[in-house]
Amino acid sequence: MLRNPIGSHVPVGKGLRAGALATADALGCETFQIFVGNPRGWALSAGKPAEDRAFRTELEARGIRAYVHAPYLVNLGSPTPATYERSAAVLAHNLTRAARIGAEGVVVHTGSFVTPASTDGDAEEQYAAALGRVREALLPVLDTLGDDGPWLLLEPTAGQGRSLCAGVEDLAAYLGALDFHPKAAVCLDTCHVFAAGAPLDEPGGVAATLDRIVAIGGAGRLRLIHANDSMDVRGAFRDRHERIGAGHIGADAFRDLFAHPATAGVPFILETPGSGEPGSPDLPLLKALRAEAQALRPNAAPVA
Repeated sequence: MLRNPIGSHVPVGKGLRAGALATADALGCETFQIFVGNPRGWALSAGKPAEDRAFRTELEARGIRAYVHAPYLVNLGSPTPATYERSAAVLAHNLTRAARIGAEGVVVHTGSFVTPASTDGDAEEQYAAALGRVREALLPVLDTLGDDGPWLLLEPTAGQGRSLCAGVEDLAAYLGALDFHPKAAVCLDTCHVFAAGAPLDEPGGVAATLDRIVAIGGAGRLRLIHANDSMDVRGAFRDRHERIGAGHIGADAFRDLFAHPATAGVPFILETPGSGEPGSPDLPLLKALRAEAQALRPNAAPVA
């Protein structure tokens, strides 16, 4: 059990084992993330029970931690009944599939409080109403997960549109709407939080960001990191991922992430351009930065 297993989002393609796991092996992933259905559709993929069981057995035998990403269409803050109901159904289905295949958690974007064209009203009221919808949808689901079930991994967005949770400070209200439920955890996307204004590009900025997450959510709330550099400057509210060290965040920030106590035991998943393809430089670069961070704290154990 590495302190910070590193991997990438990989395509399922030929199936969970012949596609996703085989690709993860070929890339040298120590962990990985997948979709269990169409990432841009509402259809619920039932999967194949025998394949699901075999995949779970393989993960357990190897000690590999895998994750599921919910479809991009999910928005539990939506005031449109059809979107809201479909979002709740898709998320519940993804959590069920995650449990069946042995995935550790399901990542879901925290959504937005979009306003119907026919509706006028105060933005604060609309925001509060959207958080109420999130609460209504998620609390019953969270209560069913149990100690051994997958985590619900809330991923703050980059701040575009009317985001419900874009950046670290917004986590307080979002988690508060869920009563800081013990199965509601955080997936920190470095590009998103940087786009929303976090100073990851400044000396001490990574530590300040992680310290604030711990102050808001408590120890152990951070459960996954999406490691992505940014094509755009800090505070641009634009979700455009770049290869590690090739964007405005810079490689030093990722070394700092590995070194911080709050990331102990937290996997790093790449979603950078080409990271799920052979020859991508990002995975070996992250492993090198992890080794450098470990060298800076020689007395720290390399395991979670």
